[in-house]
Amino acid sequence: MKQGNNWLDIIQEFLFPPTCLLCGNRGDGRFDLCASCYRHLPRNHAGCLQCAENLSSATTALAICGRCLSLPPAFDRTYAPFLHQGAIRHLVTGLKFNAHYAHARLLGLLLAEFLDANAEKPDLILPVPLHKNRYRQRGFNQSVEIAQIVAKELGIPLTLKHCQRCRDTAHQTQLTAKQRRKNLKNAFSLTKPISAYHVAIVDDVMTTGATAQELSAILKRSGVKRVDVWVCARA
Repeated sequence: MKQGNNWLDIIQEFLFPPTCLLCGNRGDGRFDLCASCYRHLPRNHAGCLQCAENLSSATTALAICGRCLSLPPAFDRTYAPFLHQGAIRHLVTGLKFNAHYAHARLLGLLLAEFLDANAEKPDLILPVPLHKNRYRQRGFNQSVEIAQIVAKELGIPLTLKHCQRCRDTAHQTQLTAKQRRKNLKNAFSLTKPISAYHVAIVDDVMTTGATAQELSAILKRSGVKRVDVWVCARA
């Protein structure tokens, strides 16, 4: 884990030592996570370069899955450091359905740590937007909560003004991949032009990639040349 390196971090850690959100033991450094729980997080070591789907452990590094080869998505690359299972599923679910904001901070810090070591920095970060009806029901957008931490950690501008979810789509949990694509058709629209060359879409989890595909296609049509997808976990 990356340790705090300024006196404010040191004082804060001394006065308010972090507590592991998973086991309750003392956290390590700036993370609300102990060293043992950190080591046992379900990591996505062998993911497709383009969609991050977990591939066979026998697959060579820097591989692209057959689906992306036969039908290339609109996004260029996906970064998903973890698998959506175990402790990571617990953190994502606690944030999304129980408004545990501490989970957003931890997920954001873990994602930023991975990206800082592995990803090229974009010009702009775009969290996946929620429809206004869903936002009123939930009271927050989990993608924004995570993206704000990532943007601050990496020093990258974040926008909440360029894109909106213009259709209140049905929940996707029980939908097939084909149904998800249909459900998200024309779900997003740009509210103002984006002049950035390279944009990173931020979300909590990628399942089929339907959301990232729809949003990336809109960005590409608007003139964005490169779109990466940054998610905490791949299902």
